[in-house]
Amino acid sequence: MTDTTPLRAVIYARYSSDLQRAASIEDQTRVCKTLIETRGWRLAQVYSDMAISGATHMRPGFQQMQQDARAGSFDVLVAEGLDRLSRDQEHIAALQKLMLYAQIPIVTVAEGEISELHIGLKGTMSALYLKDLAQKTHRGLEGRVHAGKSAGGISYGYRLDRQPLADGTFTTGERTIDPVEAETIREIFTSYVRGESARALAMRLNKAGVPAPRAKTWTASTISGNWKRGTGILNNELYIGKLVWNRQKFVKDPETGKRQARPNPPEAWIIEEVPDLRIIDDDLWEAVKQRQGATRKRVLESPRRNGFGLARRPTYLFSGVLKCSCCGAGYTLMNKVKYGCSAARNRGTCENRALIHREEVERRILDALKDKLLHPDLVAEFVAEYQREWNRLKATQTSERAVTERELKTLTPKIDQIVDAIAEGMFSPALKAKLQALESRKADLEAKLGTFETQDAPIRLHPGLADVYRRKVADLTAALNHEATRTEAAECIRGLVSEIRLIPDPSAPGGHQIELHGDLAAILALGEGKSKTPRGLSLGASDSLVAG
Repeated sequence: MTDTTPLRAVIYARYSSDLQRAASIEDQTRVCKTLIETRGWRLAQVYSDMAISGATHMRPGFQQMQQDARAGSFDVLVAEGLDRLSRDQEHIAALQKLMLYAQIPIVTVAEGEISELHIGLKGTMSALYLKDLAQKTHRGLEGRVHAGKSAGGISYGYRLDRQPLADGTFTTGERTIDPVEAETIREIFTSYVRGESARALAMRLNKAGVPAPRAKTWTASTISGNWKRGTGILNNELYIGKLVWNRQKFVKDPETGKRQARPNPPEAWIIEEVPDLRIIDDDLWEAVKQRQGATRKRVLESPRRNGFGLARRPTYLFSGVLKCSCCGAGYTLMNKVKYGCSAARNRGTCENRALIHREEVERRILDALKDKLLHPDLVAEFVAEYQREWNRLKATQTSERAVTERELKTLTPKIDQIVDAIAEGMFSPALKAKLQALESRKADLEAKLGTFETQDAPIRLHPGLADVYRRKVADLTAALNHEATRTEAAECIRGLVSEIRLIPDPSAPGGHQIELHGDLAAILALGEGKSKTPRGLSLGASDSLVAG
């Protein structure tokens, strides 16, 4: 006796930001549904990623699809073409290996069932396409720079100048000086030459309510930037009428998919004179460069190898996770031993001037980790909240399913009525458009129904959860007692604590209350196995406690 149950098919659709639109997802899904119906399969789910390049594998829909494949949630993967799944040779080969292991065939509308030959040829073609696209884009941008136009964003001090053309369109890439912002730039340059620091300038501009670039607050780095890369107000050569482009290139980290900037040699830079965009005269520019050079020389010649305020500070146990409860900015070292709000010091946008000793922070936080984070009531409360959230999500899904089913039920007779009218000779373009819209809506609703789970999966928690958690804290405490493992212990702490909020309170020890926010969900997930727990909850839930 043979099994006649139709195979569970899923669709993956994607479009990048180059000359495509959101409707591309609908178009890809429609042709994939036709293929699924032709093969007699059952649509189980549609995964999609919008405006994300196929050169990266860090796509939410793509990652979820692979996770479900490992869990055995479907039998066939369908896409319009292999390039929709990925344009990277390494990533498409890894996907093929995963699907072969899970015994899930990949079928595309363009190529049919995918084999190793497709992976090799199409993967190479996609990689060459990306390289060719990058070269052509770079060439086009270079042409704009030679024409004196913008090849990207608009620097502070300028605004777009769009002029109408004869064909009804507008010019692009043209800039003109913004007189208000230009005056702020002259003030920054002049004040810096007079001896005012970038930090003091940022604080003064914030207090005066002067709008900062990109609608953010002024910071010292916004003004001083990086002199080697030409970033920051004081290093932008456009202010002296010189357009410099191609200072750096970007490469993607294969692990994270994030772009990393790499400097280009000076001979690769493209430099064009644009005198109509000059804001600063040469004498003022040179005076700023002389002061910057003197500051760099003082740092390099300082007898203190790591003098405070002159070079990079050492990284302490909780560096980077301390936050001000008043404004959300980071707590950084104000001197050698005390933490304070960086926004209050660097930007003047926060009124919190309270300081707390570094050793006081570390001692209270470690005591809280050892004594309070392991309390049975805390774990029990989290489990209860986890279950409540699970039930809430299930109730919401049940309600959405009922609404979808009701709407789908009303669509069928409407479609039948239009079909009968057309059969009786009452055809018109408006009637045809109405029929197409109803059929498209019906297909969307059916696809949505296929994404709902048919039954609740039980929550499976690790029976030794408390022991696992206790071992983590014990390992942390032991590692902190040894200098050789202190760095590793800091990483262990970051696995338990996602954020530490410092709340100024004169009546509390050290003048602060301390709140720890720890990601307990990651530990609970140790026992979930392949259970279909809510993704947002299992990855993002947290609890908090008061340290000391």
